[in-house]
Amino acid sequence: MSWPPVTSLRVVHRAPAAQPTLQIGLEGACVRFGRKTALHGVDLQVHAAERIAFVGANGSGKSTLLRALHGLVPLTEGRRYCGRREDGQPWRQAMVFQRPHMLRLSVRHNVALGPWLAGVPWRECVARAEEALQRVGLHTQARRAARVLSGGQQQRVALARAWALQPDMLLLDEPTASLDPSAQREVEALIEQFAGQGLTVLMSSHNLGQVRRLATRVVYLEQGRVLADVDVDRFFHGELPRQAQLFLKGELPWH
Repeated sequence: MSWPPVTSLRVVHRAPAAQPTLQIGLEGACVRFGRKTALHGVDLQVHAAERIAFVGANGSGKSTLLRALHGLVPLTEGRRYCGRREDGQPWRQAMVFQRPHMLRLSVRHNVALGPWLAGVPWRECVARAEEALQRVGLHTQARRAARVLSGGQQQRVALARAWALQPDMLLLDEPTASLDPSAQREVEALIEQFAGQGLTVLMSSHNLGQVRRLATRVVYLEQGRVLADVDVDRFFHGELPRQAQLFLKGELPWH
């Protein structure tokens, strides 16, 4: 089924501070995998303390966009640019994947290994791991093998692992996609807690209820293109391109 031409919808966003603090952005970003173009000319700016949800049907480019922002996927065209912290260093990022990989180590060592690989002394890494596990409610599981934990617990370990890196930005790829409702609520509460501490949160999600609860800004993608970039209230209650309206109604057809 072919779509009529649409004009993408963009709204100027008010960042949390009076003067927006740019953390990361893309300009004319294209990503191709062989003959398939996963992202088409994406322009995007992320400011400190924003909570941005990337939504769209399967194959729309949400995960690719997250990976491009994180620097895991090279751009075929365009550029990725980063702001700087007050100390002159780039903003620190951490990413949590939909199915986080647990190493054949204890829960504590799974969390401590990340900062250690980043050059942090081991004693401090262990202290960070202990604090991170306390925050996600898994301090009593610290000595257990991470791979024997439930899916929800492993996702919380992954969030602790990310938090132990002391990031400024947290990127989440479908963080609750395979979890039961109870585990989903636990993970959402942690995301809310981290965002409340001033972290910038970028997440992809199919769960529109989750988007309502956690996001302040929504970026809608269709076949690798950004068709709408608006605040969360306007996304659910305002005027949108036809494809985004059909997506909200659950009527977007298969391509």
